[in-house]
Formats: sequence, C-alpha cells, structure tokens
Amino acid sequence: MSIDTVSQAAQTPDRAQPFAELGLKADEYQRIREILDRRPTSSELAMYSVMWSEHCSYKSSKVHLKQFGDKAPKTDKLLVGIGENAGVVDIGQGWAVTFKVESHNHPSYVEPYQGAATGVGGIVRDIISMGARPLAIMDPLRFGPADAPDTLRVLPGIVSGIGGYGNCLGLPNIGGEIIFDESYAGNPLVNALCIGAMRHDEIHLASAKGVGNLVVLYGARTGGDGIGGVSVLASETFDADSPAKRPSVQVGDPFMEKLLIEATLEVLHAGLVEGIQDLGGAGISCATSELASNGDGGMHVWLDRVLLRDATLTPEEILMSESQERMCAVVSPENIDAFMVIINKWDVEAVVIGEVTDSGRLTVDWHGERIVDVPPRTVAHEGPIYERPYARPDWQDALQADAPTPERLARPENASQLRMTLLRMLAAPNLASKAWVTDQYDRYVLGNTVLAQPADAGMIRIDEESGLGVAISTDCNGRFTKLDPYTGTQLALAESYRNVCASGAVPLAVTNCLNFGSPEDPDVMWQFAEATRGLADGCLQLGIPVTGGNVSFYNQTGSTAILPTPVVGVLGVIQNVDLRTPLAWKNDGDIIFVLGDTRDEFAGSEWANHMHKHLGGLPPMVDLERERSLGEVLVTGSREGILSAAHDVSDGGIVQVIVEMALHSGIGALITIPTDMDRFTFLFSESAGRAVVAVEPEQIERFQALCAANDLPVTQIGVVDSTAGFASQTQVVKIADMFTLTFAELFEAHTKTLPALFA
Repeated sequence: MSIDTVSQAAQTPDRAQPFAELGLKADEYQRIREILDRRPTSSELAMYSVMWSEHCSYKSSKVHLKQFGDKAPKTDKLLVGIGENAGVVDIGQGWAVTFKVESHNHPSYVEPYQGAATGVGGIVRDIISMGARPLAIMDPLRFGPADAPDTLRVLPGIVSGIGGYGNCLGLPNIGGEIIFDESYAGNPLVNALCIGAMRHDEIHLASAKGVGNLVVLYGARTGGDGIGGVSVLASETFDADSPAKRPSVQVGDPFMEKLLIEATLEVLHAGLVEGIQDLGGAGISCATSELASNGDGGMHVWLDRVLLRDATLTPEEILMSESQERMCAVVSPENIDAFMVIINKWDVEAVVIGEVTDSGRLTVDWHGERIVDVPPRTVAHEGPIYERPYARPDWQDALQADAPTPERLARPENASQLRMTLLRMLAAPNLASKAWVTDQYDRYVLGNTVLAQPADAGMIRIDEESGLGVAISTDCNGRFTKLDPYTGTQLALAESYRNVCASGAVPLAVTNCLNFGSPEDPDVMWQFAEATRGLADGCLQLGIPVTGGNVSFYNQTGSTAILPTPVVGVLGVIQNVDLRTPLAWKNDGDIIFVLGDTRDEFAGSEWANHMHKHLGGLPPMVDLERERSLGEVLVTGSREGILSAAHDVSDGGIVQVIVEMALHSGIGALITIPTDMDRFTFLFSESAGRAVVAVEPEQIERFQALCAANDLPVTQIGVVDSTAGFASQTQVVKIADMFTLTFAELFEAHTKTLPALFA
C-alpha cells in the first residue's frame, strides 16, 4: 500500500483529495494548504477533518460561548473552568468536585445500545482525566412521540445501553429526564452527565510538558469502530430521504473501562503522570494535538506502535478511529517503568507511542515515513471560527401571538372535567412515572446515593465522616425555549437551580449541553445566540459560573429542527446530607404550603401540549431574584429542620406535585384552593419560582418568619392526612370540595403508561 508522505505532498500539489467527503468546506481545505504551505497528506487531512468538525472545534458556537467567560460571576469556588475536559469546583473540607454533560445524539439514533453506552463511557473518561473518581451519572433524554414506531426502536436500546454500561462500571444513575416530542422523531437526544470527586491536590490537566517526556497510549486496542465517529456524525444533518454520513458507531466494553478507571487513578495518585487526556471524539488526532498544543508545543509520534485490533487499518483510520476505553498519558522517562508496572497490574495494555519535543510541531511517522508535520495549535485550537448569520425567525411573532387563551383552548369548567383532566395528565408520557426506565438503572451502588429518581435532584455523599455531599439536577423545557429562547433557557436554569435548592443544597456551578438544529439555518442560529445570552446573563445574576459543557448542532431530520434544547445542569453543595429535604411528606397533620405566585401561564405547558397539541404564546415569566429568595427559604428550611418535605412546581403544575408527594409517601392529603384563585389555574399552571412544602405545625411560626424575611409569598393549601376523613381508611387525595381520588386510581394512571408502551 502506498503511503502519502509529507515529501510526496510537497511534490504533488495538484493531487485531488476527498476533503468534501470528510466534511471540510472548500475554503477550509484551502486554509489548511495555506497553513502547511503545501497540500496536506492524507493523514493530515484526516486529522484536520475530524478536529475541525463542528463537534470538536465549536466553530459555529465559539463567538457566542465566550459570554460564559466574559460574564462569569466572581467566585472563589471555581478551581478549573471552561477549556479543560471538565470543570472543577471547591466544595469545602479539601474536597473538589468535577462534573460535565455531553451529547451522543446521532450515534444513539444509528445504533441505540452502543451509541448510548459509549456516551456514558466517554463522559466518565472526561472525569477520570481530571484526576477524579467517578461517583455517579445522569442522563437527560429526549425522544419522538412515545407511541411512534421509531421511538419503540430507539428508546429500549438507549435505556439498555445506559443501564448496561453504567451498571457494569458500578456507578449509580441518580437523575435525568425523559421527554417526548414530535420534533425529536428521528433525532433523539442522549445527553450523559458524570460527576466525580477528588482532593484539591489531585487535580490533573491535559498538557504535554517536559521535553523528552514519553507519550503513552493505554487501554483497549484501536479498532475500526467509530472511524470518524461523532466528530463527523455529529456534524451532519440526517436527511429524511437519503442516507447521511453514518460511520461505524463506537463499541463499548465497560469491563475494560472499569480497569481503565482504576489503573488511571492509581498512576495519577502515585504522581507518575505529567499530563493526561482521554480519547473520545477524534481519537488519537485529538489526544496528540491537544496535549501538544497545551504543552511545550511539540510532539513526535510513532503511529505504527499503536496496538491494533484490526491489522488492516490505514494510518488515516488509526488517527480518526474513536475506539473506546483509551487514554493518553505523558510520563517522564524515570517514571515509565513504575507507570507500566501499575498499568499491567490492572491487566491493561500500554505502549509508548511518542515523546514531547521542542520543535513546535506535531510530527507522526509510519514505519519510518513522515506522514504528519503540522503546527499542533492549528489542529486543536485554531480551527475555523464562523460568525454564522442569524435573525429572529419570520414566524416567531405569530407563534408568540397564538396564546392558549380560554377562547383558543377549551378549559375544564366543573369538578368532573377537572378530575378527568388530572387523570389524563398523570398518564401523559411526559408526566407519567419513569420507573420503567429508572428501575433498569442501579441507583444505589457504591452506597453513597442519598437521593435519586424521582427526587427533584440526585444527591450523593462525598465524605462519609462529615456527611458533606453534592446535589445535581438537569432540566430544560424545549417548548418554552421555542417560544422564547432567551427566557426559555433562563427557565431551564431556574428549574435546575430550584431543584437543587429543594433538596437542601446550595447551588455552586453550571454545566450545559446545548442541543440545536443546523447552525447554517439563521433561525436556528438565532435561537442558539439567544439561548447562550440568556444562560450567561442568568448565571451572572444567580452568581453561579458555567464550568464547561457541550454544543450539539445538526439535530434535525431534513429541514425539520428539534425544539431548541439547552439542557442546564446545576450542581450544589450540602454540608451534611442527613439534613436534606425529601420529596415525600411523612407526618399526619403537617401543613402544606405553596411558595411563590401562581399566574395564568399555560403557553408551552404540558396541559396545552398533551390535551390540545398546542404550542404558542409567551412562556412563563422568569424572575431570577425570586428564584434566589425561594432558594434561600428552601436551603435554610432544610438546614434548620423547618421543612419536612419539598418539591418544586414545574411540568403539570401544583396538582402534579401534590400527587407525586402523596404517592411517594403513601399518605394522602386534603387540598384547598384559595378563594381568590381560579381552580383550573391553581391546579395546572406552570408558573416558575414556586415550590410545595410540608411543615410540622410546631415549625409554622419559624417557617412564616423565614418567608417574610425573604419577601417570599406563601399560601397554605392543605394538610397531610392519612385518612382524609373517610371511614374506609383508604388513602386518598381530596381536592377541595370538588372531587376525591384514591391511591389506586392515581397509581393506575401514573404508573402504567410507559410499561404499556415499551415493556
């Protein structure tokens, strides 16, 4: 086989190259030629094509993402910010936590099980590359209509892939979301989040420093799976009528990943590593160019030393392969023997493939022939930057004008209609119990899970002696973001913030996974620009920085884009997990209150969506100062033992919250409706900035004083009652004097939907 060398490239400037097939634009290819002052070799072309892809280079989003740094709030809690494999925050007592969320959307559509499984594996490697031990995962998911044939194809495989990989790693799955909407048909969203912990002195970064230090590739062998992988696949739109670029999806081996975790943490904690990088998108191309670019600027690689599963792979394929369970470490010569002893102890293969140089170049040889000679920063960090045109869509005004008024959408008017609406809403796929999915995940392995689904936020114990812990929540209502991207993104931030506070934790930091359609569509780019602006402004106002995240573009089928879906993850700290606030009330006689204001806000609501298939109007008002006040009451109420239960109000409204709290506690309630409040609005409105709490009678005076001190409206709406006044002792939820629902009815409506569709 003829190898395209650097010298040959210089001598054959006019040789045609398949740059377009690799996803490069003509002007991008021309820029590569200008950088190199010659045509690229086929191996160089492979490297640039994957590293300059949308997924790896953020070429359409960089100009907007810089707001997260420009508008970052001042904080002494941020130890590592945007630009590294994952952000790191100080949670006190010498502990640091790292967390990040990323997408694996398109691979999961092509091959649901492996696409989702390797999404989990990839985000876990980001965490261990920071020096942290992975502690838990979460998975925000979006699918097409629940009863659609393609949803039946992809959902079980995706859920099985997440559970299979995570369970084998021994990591609890403590939260996430499952949302169904027509826009995700043919383009499911599979976002994966991982959280890990370390001591402050155990933080490691991705850089290759120290001339003469060795570059070691270790873990699984490199194979033909994932050639181009997400770096190309996630940078293309699926066409409804013709096959898109669909390279092989990566194949995961969670047992190898478990060995890789233990081996990596041992060599890191032994002080044997100078720099480290996981191999994810773009594989060896990414690891070598980023390590060199972040280090002293030079690296030489002997590519023929790479251990292969398939001996027929070409150099270009080896550079592009996204085979899983691989890491790249920079190790000094004096430490290489000790490094290899530990790696081999864990039955992990390793080989020295390169060394750090002072050349300022990344050079790669294949059996003695030079096939790559490039400035590493031009590959890893100096790719194209586009200021894509964007404009408010022509249809936006009409969409917002189509409000779900009573004249436009019929509302239930009497007790019978309200009762029927409640039962139908409880059974709606977006509101129904997700236990059929979450029961496939191990939520309590490792023994430090404190809260998990269906709690508002997942919570894990970090330090067993002190009880120090963290809580995390992910949220996004894509319908709100479609109606108003700026406000909708802030509503996503507010909901995650509120969920963390409801558990008793103080919000500290944010990660995000920004899922949008094609950046080449000005409508989509406007949505993205508004969403990033909204998130940056919101984080600044709430005082919690963005630590990192992911952008996923080209989420559309043909010309139909998904709902703009900026998933926002908020992480908070709690000094003692024993002081957390549960979702379920537990005491007869506890008084039930709603915190915040309830308004007639149904645009983008689940009621409008499920009952009327309607989307229009303006989303609920967002008031981040009110969210701060609410958060202060929820956190202080938890820390001081004032609250016996808390649950944020969001999808489905107050009545959804009441039913969930009752079902998860096994205790009924008597609910009253304020006389000045419309019954339908009170029950189903999705106004933001609210939570339902239960308070013991002896704590009411302290509770009301706390609300007054934070200028937070509070309304008494009921009482926890195990008999609900019925001689039969049947557990019920009674809504004012209108209707009563037994637990049997509620359970039937709430729990049967997903098993009926997917079991």
